[in-house]
Amino acid sequence: MPDTAEPQPPASEPHDHKITSPTEVNDEEYHEHADRYMERLNEKAEALQESRADVEVEYSAGVMSITLPPNGVYIINKQPPNKQIWFASPLSGPKRFDWVVAGESMHQKQGGGAGDWIYLRDGTSMTDLLRREVGISLDIDGEAEAIKKISLDPSE
Repeated sequence: MPDTAEPQPPASEPHDHKITSPTEVNDEEYHEHADRYMERLNEKAEALQESRADVEVEYSAGVMSITLPPNGVYIINKQPPNKQIWFASPLSGPKRFDWVVAGESMHQKQGGGAGDWIYLRDGTSMTDLLRREVGISLDIDGEAEAIKKISLDPSE
């Protein structure tokens, strides 16, 4: 029996789950997500280059290099065999990012999640890393509809 006539519900535990696996995507979905991300990154990097004479950006065949003094050279490239984007930073080192859709777990609404490229070893978002190290902000949340996990249901 409770101690009071109106007991409080138990405190809920935080849902701080570490992401341990990528979202399953086929080759077409991988290329769609990776190409869209790389294109947005290229747009933002070129805008940074236009605003700073010391920044140099090159993008060809899925490989981007951003020279950002005084940090050095960042290399970002697609890795289709692994369905990853690889990121080499002069500050934080190399990382391999997988496509992860958050917000679609068993207790959440299907189709309600948004995706990002996540380094599974420590949960780092490539979007956050680019913002911190390079000063490039990609509006992942504002583009949630464009980067959601592609539905295989033809009725949607």
